[in-house]
Amino acid sequence: PAPGNDGRAPSPPPDGGWGWVVVLGAFVSIGFAYAFPKGLAIFFKEIQDFFGTSYSEIAWVSSIMLATTYGAGPISSILVNRYGSRPVVMFGGLLCGIGMVSAAFCTTILQLYICVGFITGFGLALNLQPSVIIIGKYFLKKRPIANGLAMAGSPVMLCTLAPLNQFLFDNFGWRGSFLILGGILLHCCVAGALFRPIGAATASVKPQVTGKGKDALQEKAMEVSSPTSVQMKNEMEEEGERDCCEKINQYLDFSLFKHRGFLIYLIGNVLMFLGFFAPIVFLAPYAKHIGIDEYSAAFLLSILAIVDMIARPATGIIANSKWVRPRIQYFFSFAIAFNGTCHLLCPLASGYTGLVVYSTFYGLAFGMVCAMLFETLMDLVGAARFTSAVGLVTIAECCTILLGPPIGGTLIDTFGDYKYMFIKCGAVMVLAGTFLFIMNYYNYRLLAKEEKERKSKEGDPNSVRTENESKKDWNRETAQNGPELEPLREKQDALKKEVNGT
Repeated sequence: PAPGNDGRAPSPPPDGGWGWVVVLGAFVSIGFAYAFPKGLAIFFKEIQDFFGTSYSEIAWVSSIMLATTYGAGPISSILVNRYGSRPVVMFGGLLCGIGMVSAAFCTTILQLYICVGFITGFGLALNLQPSVIIIGKYFLKKRPIANGLAMAGSPVMLCTLAPLNQFLFDNFGWRGSFLILGGILLHCCVAGALFRPIGAATASVKPQVTGKGKDALQEKAMEVSSPTSVQMKNEMEEEGERDCCEKINQYLDFSLFKHRGFLIYLIGNVLMFLGFFAPIVFLAPYAKHIGIDEYSAAFLLSILAIVDMIARPATGIIANSKWVRPRIQYFFSFAIAFNGTCHLLCPLASGYTGLVVYSTFYGLAFGMVCAMLFETLMDLVGAARFTSAVGLVTIAECCTILLGPPIGGTLIDTFGDYKYMFIKCGAVMVLAGTFLFIMNYYNYRLLAKEEKERKSKEGDPNSVRTENESKKDWNRETAQNGPELEPLREKQDALKKEVNGT
């Protein structure tokens, strides 16, 4: 079982020490979880020609993988709560390796959907969630910096995978490349081994039933079967149902749907992910489509990744500053809108130089969003409810993540031009950023008003009533409402006489 503290008050996060080793492990596992689906785009043009599929059909490979990675969030959260981060990440790395090795032997696009999309995607989900969660347990004051460093794993991996995948394809083909990538993904098991749990492990105690205990159970069973114990049995069933609901709520806190800030974050992010991944999936194919050679097209992803790598920790430092952290939700909203603006301007880029400029600004905007993606959620719900919040958010986001790239591919198939895909993604993200900015402004105003009212109630002596004052008010109300309460008094006197008589 996952480590616990045996009912004692949890120790404060160490904010350093072994936590930096944990950040290194998260750097690797988060890097693969985010970068691997994007890096596979290098193979899409060739796989598309091999199977004779359309743009929208080949886009489903990355789309299913990303949607599974996000949609399996609640399952990952439940497993982390039950077993801890370390074994979950190691098992996820094993699944990733199995999925990619199996994909090397696929003969249809449907088999690729299963092996790459579902199996590898689920393995990446078991890498992503535990890595994010354990950083929140190791860091508090330095959490934005730790998150920024861990999230930098995505651009570093993408920067490495883009040229590596092109090299592997040129030398081994896409099947041989998938075999090698399956072995590389097993490094997630090593990363998971670094996730040392915090706190003393709780021993698993199995109840043993002795002979005397069996007799007692038989007696209890006879009592329950008797007619006089039907009410007790019903109460036990109701209590069991409550225990089941409490057990589910222990892993996924559905009361978060009553949290105003959480709902704003959820709606904005669901809208954002409709246009978040499609541009990066189609960037290399778009470059090849306009006549740019394979290595130059792959290098665009490397440029994006290098800028992204610098932007993430820099954004973490800025977000941790005393000027930004109290209003980090505004900064996050700006980053999303800036991301969308880059896509809207992409069709104006002509030639390789224009795409290099686009990739540079896109990498900056992408890094800003990713560095604050989970930090803003933890800022809203707190570390205690963060595990459940991540699980609920990711399963809601998986629908738009699943649809985003195929919708972009359909636009390309329909119009024969990539610009409509970029315009769609840009418009959606600008809308999401604007929504989050306005609603967070409204939320901050309401929070300030509620805090002011709470303080005024605590500081107002007239708002505090003593016990004697409450009794006087009750007696006064009773005296005023004497005629109305007379039938109740008569009924009460009759009950007293009946009790005394028995």
